Amino acid sequence: MSAHPAIVIVGTGFAGLGMAIQLIRSGFHDFVVLEKSDDLGGTWRENTYPGCACDVPSHMYSFSFELNPGWTRMFAPQREIYDYLHRTADKYGVKRYIRYNSKVERMEYDDDARRWKVSLADGTVYTCKAVVSGIGALHIPSHPDLPGLDSFKGTAFHSAEWDHSYDLTGKRVAVIGTGASAIQFVPEVAKKAARLHVFQRTAPWIQPKPDRKFGTGLRTFLRTVPGAARALRYGIYWALEARAVGFTIDPRLSGPMERLARRHIERQIPDPELRRKVTPDYTIGCKRVLLSNDYYPALMRPNVDLVTEGIAEVREHSIVTADGRELEVDCIIYGTGFKVVDALAEQQIVGRNGLKIQEAWANGAEAHHGTTIPGFPNFFMLLGPNTGLGHNSVVFMIEIQIQHVLSCLRMLGEHKADAIEPRPEAMRRYNDRLHRRLRRAVWNEGGCNSWYLDADGVNRTLWPGFTFEYWFTSRRAKPADYVITR
Repeated sequence: MSAHPAIVIVGTGFAGLGMAIQLIRSGFHDFVVLEKSDDLGGTWRENTYPGCACDVPSHMYSFSFELNPGWTRMFAPQREIYDYLHRTADKYGVKRYIRYNSKVERMEYDDDARRWKVSLADGTVYTCKAVVSGIGALHIPSHPDLPGLDSFKGTAFHSAEWDHSYDLTGKRVAVIGTGASAIQFVPEVAKKAARLHVFQRTAPWIQPKPDRKFGTGLRTFLRTVPGAARALRYGIYWALEARAVGFTIDPRLSGPMERLARRHIERQIPDPELRRKVTPDYTIGCKRVLLSNDYYPALMRPNVDLVTEGIAEVREHSIVTADGRELEVDCIIYGTGFKVVDALAEQQIVGRNGLKIQEAWANGAEAHHGTTIPGFPNFFMLLGPNTGLGHNSVVFMIEIQIQHVLSCLRMLGEHKADAIEPRPEAMRRYNDRLHRRLRRAVWNEGGCNSWYLDADGVNRTLWPGFTFEYWFTSRRAKPADYVITR
């Protein structure tokens, strides 16, 4: 494998694999894919906690060019998605381009050579013409900063680093956090633990999960009837897009979604005090809307306690709450999510004239169409700033960005040029429009704090509109927006 490929792709989740596949389909083979682990899969390799599954319907949470009529459920479990990525990588011949155990430590642009130097932890250095970062956002676990946490003598781990060797049966367990991962593994932990304390800082809005098993007959139908799987995907797509009305147009239009969530609470929780605890005090959509049919029933179990008081301190074998209760625990599981906003900002990326990514983003992370940054020639991000979603499949957004990257690479080829980067004024116009919309959206106006926002309260994570808007405006790079240098 050459140390001087034309393109280096970082990561083997949906983003990295999707980029590699589209290069191969375009007839381009001079690239390498760098993966920090010894296996591919990204988020779906890392997260193996009990109950892990997708919360976007499977037929939408997949590549548009590689439909899978064989999903066994409407919402696929982790292992099926992991296997899907492996099968897809095999089918398109991606694996021979992957170099495993290749943790990227630094990427620096050489102004004289007009090449990127990509340095790995083992000392290997790749030089290439272009870099595509497909590291994603859900790969840096976020751990809480609690007084006394280092003194805890029991077992502690993050949901993304699940300790499968630790038997939870009969143990006293504390779960910190009630986000998307926690509501999936809490019901599983509750079945084994002698006592389970679930620490909730902010109640999430939870709706019923319209999950169902796909029997052999339906899977055969989707596989054999021309257009059936594609029609199902289209139907799911437009149903999910309808959810964005209240998110992107006016939060007051989210009434039906909130009523559905409130009825879900009423039907599953008869205890009025517990109902009060789990009912959010902010507009639905302000934080990620979750789906579950078994989380509320798990909280009703006699061995489960929902704790809404803050944590005062952690001791060697216990957790002390803000109201003075001391709860003895054998194990702490962090369901505290990921450092989404910091995922790229913490990287060592140095552009033209020694410009560091942290300097370029001193006033907040932003990019042109979430993909390119002035001062960083031939550097492309997949799932960059403001390309995340709160209502539809992020794989759809990744595919649009891949098309944007391909159009930039074609411009390089057509002009026989060395470098391409967005004009600062083009990026400024794009982001000014984007943030004007975000300021009116539920994520800023809904009355909550979430991981969508940075330290200054600015949403650097989500796309503010419908996904078809992003498709229309971003799938092809506009030559006038870019500086192309020979």
